[in-house]
Amino acid sequence: MSASAIEVSDEKVKAMWDKRLIEIFCDICIKEILKGNRPGTHFTRDGWLKIMTNFEKETGKGFSQRQFKNRWDALKKEWKAWKKLKGEDTGLGWNPIKRTVDASDEWWESRLQVVPEAKNFKTSGIDPEFEGKLDQMFMGIVATGDKAWAPSSGTLPTDFLEDVNN
Repeated sequence: MSASAIEVSDEKVKAMWDKRLIEIFCDICIKEILKGNRPGTHFTRDGWLKIMTNFEKETGKGFSQRQFKNRWDALKKEWKAWKKLKGEDTGLGWNPIKRTVDASDEWWESRLQVVPEAKNFKTSGIDPEFEGKLDQMFMGIVATGDKAWAPSSGTLPTDFLEDVNN
């Protein structure tokens, strides 16, 4: 499917993303992160402007900031589920034919009990090269696993403070 913007009801435009456009978007985001245009968890206004401008320059496609933010959020959600799926397991292979984690049916069954939102990854995963890009985009701004904490969680866990001190 070719990536483009298509008309939908009420003159709203839906951005259509193919693999090439997603990779270009990720590369541009990483450049802006490295330039300091995402000082915390969000891009600055200037960062978004540069993402929009550079993306249109490179692809000829003009999407709105909202469309880029929606793609960012979708990629982050997918990346979090992928990381949670793989968990602490090491030695997992990559099946280039299936384009997913090469693991036994038993492994998949047990992991999907813990991470049901990752069921689509059994048939189509995130390839290792692309995972590296997503790591650059989201590592450090998204807490996963036992290091996850939110203000609503109450007090900071003591092991968190030990990690910070070390």
